Amino acid sequence: MDYYLLVVGLLFILAVADLVVGVSNDAVNFLNSSIGSRVARPRTIMMVASVGIFIGAALSSGMMEVARSGIFNPGQFVFAEVMIVFLAVMLTDIILLDAFNTLGLPTSTTVSIVFELLGAAIAVALIKMFQDPGVSQDLSTYINQEKVREIVLGIFLSIGIAFTAGVTVQYVARALFTFEYKRNMRVVGVIWSGIALSAIAYFLLIKGLKSSGLLPAEFMVWTVSHPFILLPLMALIFTLISYGLQKAGVHLLRLVVLSGTFALAMAFAGNDLVNFIGVPLAGFAAYTDWTGSGVAPENLSMKSLAGAYPAQTALLLLAGAIMVVTLWFSRKARSVTETEVNLGRQGEGNERFRSNKLSRSIVRVITSSVQFTENALPSSWRDYLEVRFHQGKMVDSVSAVDGPSFDLVRASVNLTVASVLIALATSYKLPLSTTYVTFMVAMGSSLSDRAWGRDSAVYRVAGVLQVIGGWFVTAFVAFVVAGLMALLISRFGPPAVMVLAIVAITALIASFRYHGKKEKRKKETQAVERISNLSVPEMVEQIRQHTAQTLEEIASIYFDCTDGIEKEQSRILKRAGQKMVKVKNAQQDFQQASFSAIRRIQEEKSEGSRALILNEDLENDLLQSCSQIVDLSRKHIEDVLKPLHPEQLLALREVREKLTALLNGCAQVLRQSNFKQRKKIQKEKRELLSQIENLLSLQAAGIQQHRYGSRNSVLFFNLMLESKDIVAVAFRFIKLHSRLQESMESGATQSFIADPDATKDND
Repeated sequence: MDYYLLVVGLLFILAVADLVVGVSNDAVNFLNSSIGSRVARPRTIMMVASVGIFIGAALSSGMMEVARSGIFNPGQFVFAEVMIVFLAVMLTDIILLDAFNTLGLPTSTTVSIVFELLGAAIAVALIKMFQDPGVSQDLSTYINQEKVREIVLGIFLSIGIAFTAGVTVQYVARALFTFEYKRNMRVVGVIWSGIALSAIAYFLLIKGLKSSGLLPAEFMVWTVSHPFILLPLMALIFTLISYGLQKAGVHLLRLVVLSGTFALAMAFAGNDLVNFIGVPLAGFAAYTDWTGSGVAPENLSMKSLAGAYPAQTALLLLAGAIMVVTLWFSRKARSVTETEVNLGRQGEGNERFRSNKLSRSIVRVITSSVQFTENALPSSWRDYLEVRFHQGKMVDSVSAVDGPSFDLVRASVNLTVASVLIALATSYKLPLSTTYVTFMVAMGSSLSDRAWGRDSAVYRVAGVLQVIGGWFVTAFVAFVVAGLMALLISRFGPPAVMVLAIVAITALIASFRYHGKKEKRKKETQAVERISNLSVPEMVEQIRQHTAQTLEEIASIYFDCTDGIEKEQSRILKRAGQKMVKVKNAQQDFQQASFSAIRRIQEEKSEGSRALILNEDLENDLLQSCSQIVDLSRKHIEDVLKPLHPEQLLALREVREKLTALLNGCAQVLRQSNFKQRKKIQKEKRELLSQIENLLSLQAAGIQQHRYGSRNSVLFFNLMLESKDIVAVAFRFIKLHSRLQESMESGATQSFIADPDATKDND
């Protein structure tokens, strides 16, 4: 079979995969504002975006100049060489975009495809120059340097301009609307909606319909050339329309957000489709030219790729259908969207990103600057702005697990500013990335809206820095990996193609599994976060079940540690360490949710908040003791130290049997709320503590008689001391929940709250 026919087939298979991973990443551009504000039901939002995508794909011009000749000069390459470039680009693009999707980070599909084309083209050009001294030795002959400079410039422009615009417009909008925006919809809402709808409509003209052929060419030329005449006129018209719609009972901000979602989705499909199918279509065009030429693939120049090549309508519709299906069913698309939404949410909650030195420094500088600016303002101005930016009940509403992350005012600002910037940049032929613009506008509006409070700012800034860093990594990795793949394919031919295709498939499968595990843990975290919305009895029951599960997992970890010590197998201890990490992560999630619940608990729920605090205190003690056991055990075995004496091992087995039975017994009591077993558990606890005390005494005697070594004695002593703490803490859980149950049944809440020794082990 024809090798190049197989290559073309592989390119189209990769195109389908690229559509899936590309849409999964770029969906954040048009879903962020609508999903974050909960403007409508998720199904409604998805339907609006789906219609926009399908229409955008159908109306796409299909002109694939970026993939064909935008980055490299095809006339300087032969057919065999451009096919190497296209294969390397598609393989790299799938792996790179899927990696970002798995991590839940938005990146630019345009930047990735451009730098992949650049890296692969440079690699092939260098090989060509090295192997054939007769060709041009000037690299600029092969590469469109001006286009590359525009793309790099666009990265910096997108970040700075979009962030500044988002901060400025959101500040003005919030000062006008306040967080109680419904009170100001009568006048301010009408004017703002008119401006926003005109901006979205202008964006739709410039980015969505510019090349569709539906509008006269003369009109589109005038539209692009006179934005500052057309925009005010459109604003006036849409303001009058908004006034009429408001009188008819239409929710204007919802209309703005849904319209913006449709416009961005349509423009995305119409303009970014080249990022996913442009390279395969260019490869197919090259193959068609070669098969009709009768020239060897090593001799046929690809000058024909410099011309226009419109895609078939059927292919565009098929691509649109794949994009819509991906939008509905891709879990990774939701992960990327959630990252941006969470970074901009108004309320507090679990923070995905950790702080770093740079984020802390930036927050300090911003805090000092804001403080300096506020002090410079007259007190009357400060008081006025404080009233306008008072959030009232906003934080409580967005802090709920299923509530909006921000309101419709900010959502409309995000869509309006992004639409204006992208449309103006297009009309003036300035290179701006859609992803960069939408993300940075959202982050700027979040900062201006005071969503980044003192308790979350360092984490949000760290997240933004990580996303921005990922954008630069995208360009670098795309360039390097595509170049390496092109070198491998050039050197080894078909075997390299086969191996690289297998690597790409393996990477996709591995990322799918990793993302599935991450989604499972996220669902567990979300289930824990719902504790804040429960009634007091439900909340207490949730605490008990969580504590019971923790005790059972600690029993399993303890068994693995002692078993690993006895068998001297680091594999068992490694497994115990992995379990310990999982328990700690679950406890951190539960702790964050607990503290969020405490802040929102009403006065009549005070016994529930008290139980949360005491329970968290005991869990911290329990995990600290168990973690010590894991660390001590692993270090002893990894250092290949002398094993425990047979007498010590016998004693350790006895303690293990009783301690794990005690932990599981305590867990069973909590699960069933069967506190009648308290005395039985208490008796077992006393017996086990007494046994441990005797073992410690015998150990001391054995050391004096030189029966035990120093290293294994240290290990045994520490194991027994930490075991003693675990036993004591486990029973305190029973005491806490027993007394809590009694107080709730009798209504004697105050006696429980006032007793600071409710969990002390005085029995």
